Amino acid sequence: MAENEPNDIKEGAKEASSYVKYTGLAFQMIVIIGVFTFAGYKIDESTGHPTKWVTAVLSLAGVFIALFLVIRSVKK
Repeated sequence: MAENEPNDIKEGAKEASSYVKYTGLAFQMIVIIGVFTFAGYKIDESTGHPTKWVTAVLSLAGVFIALFLVIRSVKK
């Protein structure tokens, strides 16, 4: 019975490490998308465009950049 305990501890640490890694990726995505969207909003606000094109374009760019970083991180 004592022989199985170190393996259980290693598996638990590996699961916790994966949880922290993917949670960090989620927050990273939220921040990237949020910063790009906020920047687009501020640009649209300062220029006075009736249609918020810059916000839409920058928020989509933020989504693509965040997805690129997640895919690159998961491949490692």
